[in-house]
This record gives sequence, C-alpha cells and structure tokens, in this order.
Amino acid sequence: MIKVKEAVIVEGRYDKIKLSNILDAFIVETNGFQIYKDKERLAFIRKLAKEQGIIILTDSDHSGFQIRSYVANGIPQERIKHIYIPDVFGKEKRKAEPSKEGKLGVEGIDDEVLIRLFERAGVETVPTENADRITNYDLYAAGVSGTPNAREKKKELLKKLSLPEFLSTNSLLTYLNANYTKKEFETLIK
Repeated sequence: MIKVKEAVIVEGRYDKIKLSNILDAFIVETNGFQIYKDKERLAFIRKLAKEQGIIILTDSDHSGFQIRSYVANGIPQERIKHIYIPDVFGKEKRKAEPSKEGKLGVEGIDDEVLIRLFERAGVETVPTENADRITNYDLYAAGVSGTPNAREKKKELLKKLSLPEFLSTNSLLTYLNANYTKKEFETLIK
C-alpha cells in the first residue's frame, strides 16, 4: 500500500474500492455524470485541489474523458495531476457484458499497473507497512462482499473458518488480518 498526499478523484464507488486496496489516500467519487448536478461536490473537489492538490483518475472511455475535463475546468493545472488508464479491452468481473466501448475501467486494471501509473505520473508516494493486509476490495474480489452471491459465499467462508454465521464483514476482515496473510487468504478462497 502506498500513501498519496493528494486527493484522488475517481468516477464511482467500485473505482474507489479498487484504489483503497493499494492506496492510503483520500478518494472522492464524482458519481459519474452526477458531478454535473452536484455543485457542492464540485466545490469540495476544487477546495481539495487548492489545499492539497488532486489526482484525476477516470476511465479511458469517452465518458471518463468528459468527466475529467469537467472536473479539471477552472482548477489551476499546477494543482492537478492526471493519470490515464491504458486502453485494455475486456470486461470487469462484476459485469455481465463489457462496457459500450469494450475497455476496462479503473476497477478492472491490475494493481501493479495502477501502481506503475502513479509512479510514472511523478506522484510522491510513501510506502506503508500494511502492504500484506487483506482489504475490503479483496473480499469484494473474492465475491464475499458487495456481489450478487456474496451472502452465500460469505457463509461458506465462515463455515470453512469455523466462525459464526452472522459475523459482520468488518469483524471477518479483522479476523482474517489477525490470522492470515494476503497470499494465505487467496489460497483459502480458491
């Protein structure tokens, strides 16, 4: 996990969940095109840009570029760093079909690629000690949280671990981090 001093601006909650897995940063969602109607959120993003700087990381599709341009408008360029997702074609795991343009968004890009993009953009990062911790995104990627069959998969995992059926997701995460490494967790869920 890397610590980023600027606020990171993304399109949606799945992008935020994905980045929370690799970044220790303040991450703000535009909620897609809702940013056009949400003047308070836009004002907040501008305030963040003035106080600490922002990094804009939107999808590489047409919509992502429109949102990026709208957010960046009126903010001095020296207060913005742009990170661009490469054109990678495919579909996100949570979706039944690829996007209209067939490109992966932030949520579908590998962690290592995202880290390299931050490094190449000259983002000052500070490594943190928790690189091996299991995160909410790991639970999501495993289908244990935030997916259509999450309840059943979580029950299976709890049974496998001999844990109570009604253990909360946060308590499960705490238990996993106290007893397993990230690699052990990945093996456990296969």
